[in-house]
Amino acid sequence: MSHGYESGRLNLPFVGIATFGKYEYVSDWSKIDADVAVLGAPFDFGTQWRAGARFGPRGIREASTLFAFGHAGAYDHEDDATYLGPGTRIIDMGDADIVHTDTDASHAKIEEGVRAALAAGAMPVTLGGDHSINIPCIRAFSDHGPIHIVQIDAHLDFVDERHGVRHGHGNPMRRAAEQDHVTGLSQFGIRNVSSTAKEGYDDARRFSSDIQSVRQIRAMGPVAAAARVPEDVDLYITIDIDGFDPSIAPGTGTPSHGGFLYYEVLEFLAILAKRGRIVGVDLVEVAPDYDRDGTTAILAAQVLLNLIGRILHARS
Repeated sequence: MSHGYESGRLNLPFVGIATFGKYEYVSDWSKIDADVAVLGAPFDFGTQWRAGARFGPRGIREASTLFAFGHAGAYDHEDDATYLGPGTRIIDMGDADIVHTDTDASHAKIEEGVRAALAAGAMPVTLGGDHSINIPCIRAFSDHGPIHIVQIDAHLDFVDERHGVRHGHGNPMRRAAEQDHVTGLSQFGIRNVSSTAKEGYDDARRFSSDIQSVRQIRAMGPVAAAARVPEDVDLYITIDIDGFDPSIAPGTGTPSHGGFLYYEVLEFLAILAKRGRIVGVDLVEVAPDYDRDGTTAILAAQVLLNLIGRILHARS
């Protein structure tokens, strides 16, 4: 009796090991051969309130298997395009090693992973972890600039120092602005009570940061929002899941009401992917323990796979 195995395994989403998108796991970082390399950064010692984003990479990977049906890719009838189709070269690097309580050592391990992806010619996509993991991600681009950072976030994250803390999750955009290879910041979604005081906003604007709230972005629309982002420089995208409204993304440490909805962000990112060159991505602050039903991790995986698909489609 035949069960149809002649054509290979069905390999449904709930079967197998939960690598990102069920793509190949490559543990030897000297043997990366791919267009996109996904790295987990399970570090959350930078949080100022609710920890738990250390389990973000696991949660996002498991959720990503939902979008791993077969090998024919994802046909989008609105775009009349197939994304992530046959020939897609994505690998999962696993996680950077984390040394508990040691921020510097942990960040160094994350930077090592991103540099390994870049050395192999792959675009790094890093799964946080809290937003401080962006600091080593941006450092890793020191020989691959200049870059402009596009941030989707509820919080400005432009704190310089508090009680000696310079590498927490309220500091990454300030640390990025100090890097010679970072030419500017587009900080979209900023709203409500931020981790950054007025002085930080003043400093960000002196750096020529473009700070826009959800209401401002919504009023102008995704096309006008994308037009605010420079066209003449490579883009690095950093997405804090709390940039989205907690009604669709409750599983995060610092939820902030009034956030983006899915298509507002996807349409904006799709324009950037088609118009410019995106060279790196991170998505941070998914904390599965606060997720009622896994919807936050599913959102994170859906955003990343749609963004990656559009980046690769634009390149081809």
